[in-house]
Amino acid sequence: MEICLYFGSFNPIHHGHLIVASHVLHQETVDQIWFVVSPQNPFKKESGLLNAYQRLFLTRLATEGMAGFRVSDVEFSLPLPSYTIDTVEFLEQKFPEHRFSLLLGSDSMQNVDKWKRSKCLFRDRRIFIYPRDGHPIKEEKPQGWLICHAPMMNISASLIRKIIKENGSIRYYVPENVRNEIEMSGYYR
Repeated sequence: MEICLYFGSFNPIHHGHLIVASHVLHQETVDQIWFVVSPQNPFKKESGLLNAYQRLFLTRLATEGMAGFRVSDVEFSLPLPSYTIDTVEFLEQKFPEHRFSLLLGSDSMQNVDKWKRSKCLFRDRRIFIYPRDGHPIKEEKPQGWLICHAPMMNISASLIRKIIKENGSIRYYVPENVRNEIEMSGYYR
C-alpha cells in the first residue's frame, strides 16, 4: 500500500489542508493519506503553537469518518524537535509492507536544502507538491517530484488564528466540529 505522509503543525487544521489531501487521495495513485501532526517543527517557534495534543485532537476531529484519511501521532514518541527524515525512516522500519511518499506545499520547497538529510529524504520517494500562494514552483524540480493540481485556496492557519483573535467567524474555514471545539475551548484567543 502507498501511504502519503502529510506533515504539519496543523495549527489549526482547515479546509485547505483537507481539500489538498482529498485531491491527492483521489487523483493520484496513493491508498491513504496520513496526517502526521508535528509536536515541534524545528523551523517554527513553539510559542505560537497550540498545545500539541490539542492540535492532534482537532486534526482527528477534522478527519473522523473520512475514508482514506488517518491521523498519526508517531512524532509524539520520537525525539524533539521533529525531523521528517527520522519520522519517515521510523515508519519505514515499522511498516515495511508500505511505500511512503510525502505531500508538501510549495512554501516548503523554499527551504528543503536546510532540512536534516534532505537528499536522503527525497531520494527514492515520490514527493507531491501543491502550489501555495506567493510560493511559485520552480521549473526545475528533482526527479520524482510531482505537482498536484489541487484547487488553490488562499486559506492559512495564520489567517484563521488572526480572525479568531479579532473575534471574527471562522465558519467555512474549518470543519464545523473543529470550529465548535475551538470556540468552546477558547483556543487562539
